[in-house]
Amino acid sequence: LALAGPRPPVLLGLGLATLGTGLVAGATDLAMLMLGILLAMTSAGFAWTPFNNIVSRRLPDETRPSALAIISTGTSLGIAAAGVTALAVGLSGLPWRMAWGAFAAASALAFLTNVIAPREPSGPLGASTPMEPWGTLLHGSAMPLYSIALSFGTTTAIYFSFAADRIEQAGGMPGVPPGSSPAILFMAYGIFGLLGLATGRIKVVTGLSVLLRLLLVGSALSLSFVALVPTSWAGIVLSAGLQGIFVMMMSAILAFWSERLFPQMPARSFTAALIAVAMGSVLGPVIAGTISDIWGARAMFLTTAALSITTLPVIVPRYIRERPGPAV
Repeated sequence: LALAGPRPPVLLGLGLATLGTGLVAGATDLAMLMLGILLAMTSAGFAWTPFNNIVSRRLPDETRPSALAIISTGTSLGIAAAGVTALAVGLSGLPWRMAWGAFAAASALAFLTNVIAPREPSGPLGASTPMEPWGTLLHGSAMPLYSIALSFGTTTAIYFSFAADRIEQAGGMPGVPPGSSPAILFMAYGIFGLLGLATGRIKVVTGLSVLLRLLLVGSALSLSFVALVPTSWAGIVLSAGLQGIFVMMMSAILAFWSERLFPQMPARSFTAALIAVAMGSVLGPVIAGTISDIWGARAMFLTTAALSITTLPVIVPRYIRERPGPAV
């Protein structure tokens, strides 16, 4: 797919999203439901990583971080819209399948739009560079990237998997109908996540090391609020907001950091970072579920918050590099 350019994997990703959400909407048994969820989750990897190649080839160096931040933060609008859709469906008494049907329709529209969109133009910036061996991705300068990606995948997967349940089991947010708290959580998550659009500009002001530290502390606070004040409006909105900022800004950082580290293989390097994220996403909820069963949800979220804090020592300025060269 990579040899054919960015268009095929993007279309494949959107096609999988359409098929997956459609299967969930029409699921008649557990196997069909799980297959739909699997396909929908897989779609993101195909549709997202090619943009690193596009940005690397089509844009000048100084504009790439901002462009990649815009691309990754687009997810925030989708999450906010999903929260609004879920809330509307829940309050109106419509079946949950209606929400998934709406997601499938949106995916299909995006797929068709990309089918008829003009193909990538050729030009001086479109020229590709010789690709380096896969082993290059194991360069020591990339180890902080992968370590932070692993921590990021672990903590965000735990938040996505358990935060809404933690709020509902604690009694929900006051003043809202039962079952509505998760939708409000993700609406706040998506709205605050739009600050990810400024990731590139903030990084220029603070430097990569400082920004990474701030985001990890924000992650720890977000998880702590869910643990300690799961029925507080202010606490939950702040928790969701910090988590949205963390996810969107860190996603942008992983995209432009991997591209800067390995400019000759931007899609491959970003894929390597996403593999680390995926490893955390698989292992995190399993371990967290065990901790929750033994010590409770509060202890589980506080332990996860501690993981974000214990990741901070990885951020040693002389090792946080944007490429195998001078530190940032």
